[in-house]
Amino acid sequence: MIRKHSITIRGHRTSFSLEDEFWDALRAIAANREMPLAALITEIDENRIPDDNLSSASRLYVLDWLKSGKAL
Repeated sequence: MIRKHSITIRGHRTSFSLEDEFWDALRAIAANREMPLAALITEIDENRIPDDNLSSASRLYVLDWLKSGKAL
């Protein structure tokens, strides 16, 4: 199921939607990196291609994490 979540990034409130499995993966990655989920999403936002939306960038981040051989 796709869920919309709101987050504050650099003082700006935004929302984006992801499937539950991607939210779970992002939470696991944040825990693995010992950082808050909001900090991870801010990092993804700061490093995404400007024309990509945050939902797509987050999915690609999870995919890259898994392709690198890192566990969730």
